[in-house]
This record gives sequence, C-alpha cells and structure tokens, in this order.
Amino acid sequence: MKKLKIVALSLLLANSFWSCEKDDICAEGTSVTPNVIIEFYDKNNPATLKSVTNLKVIADGMSEGIIFNPTATVAEQKYLFNGSKLRLPLKVNDISTVYSLILNSGAANPADTNTDKLSFGYNHQDIFVSRACGFKTVFQLNANNPVLTDGNTTDGLWISNAPTTSLQVIQPNIQNENETHIKIYF
Repeated sequence: MKKLKIVALSLLLANSFWSCEKDDICAEGTSVTPNVIIEFYDKNNPATLKSVTNLKVIADGMSEGIIFNPTATVAEQKYLFNGSKLRLPLKVNDISTVYSLILNSGAANPADTNTDKLSFGYNHQDIFVSRACGFKTVFQLNANNPVLTDGNTTDGLWISNAPTTSLQVIQPNIQNENETHIKIYF
C-alpha cells in the first residue's frame, strides 16, 4: 500500500510538471522591428547637431501625421517633433516608404512652412525572435535611396539642396536603433 501511495504521488507530481507551459511573455528590451534613425545637422557646420522646430511628419497616403507627443493638450501639438534625432517606421509589407517632412508646421504665416519629401527604398527580411515575441523585420536601404524631393515646388528645399551634403546614409543596414542610419543637413 505504501508503494502505491509513492507511485501515485510521483505520477501526480510528474503530471504537474508536464502540464506547465513555458511563459509566453516577450521580455522588455527584446529586439523588435527597428525604426530608421535620422539625425539633423547644421549644413554650415556639419559636425554640429541641429534641432528642427515644429516638424510634422506625414506618411504618403495618410491624412494625419505621426504622433510624437501623445499627451499634448492641443490637438495639433501631438504631431510636432522638436529635436535632432528622429525615429521613423518603415513599412514592413512594402519595398518603399515616403514621408512628407513639414518644417515649422502650424506657423501663423503659412509661408513660413516648408515641405520636403523623403523616399526610402529598401529590401526587408523577417527574422524569428522567439515564440513569445514573434518576428521582427530588418531592412537594407537601396544604394540610391533615400531620395529627397521638394514636396512643394514653390517653397524650395529646407533640407540643404547641395547634392553631396543634403543627406548621408551612415548605416544602410537597419537592424537596430542603437546607431544613426541617416544624417540630414539643413
């Protein structure tokens, strides 16, 4: 009888281990699909970071901009970026993404705003991260991209229009957000 109790207890204990499932929680800090990192620099002093003011970024085909300030109390303020380091997502189901970068968006005088278009062409690859986290997508920028164009032919480019210094691809492999991928001079 004692042996039967030991066997039954052993089976019960073994069954409790077999019925446990591995945690399916994606740990914070796990690598996910990276954004393209853009830093802005002074065109007159290329080694100096320069902040953009009231930059609104709208993806092609969208009517509203990317939300940079979700807690802003004024509706239009949530779309404005101020700073020198910008993170933009790329489409994971396409081979290109186009953004309108509107400098001084929301200015009292509409003539003070200036729109440039930035087009990214790339190849992408899905990489399995884990069962809990799923897949992430990494990108490889095409050799001839990003391409800068004037979004409004009447206002001229706010990004430096010198072809060799307007923008510089530093890292065409977009695999993480730990490094700058593109430098823009204005």
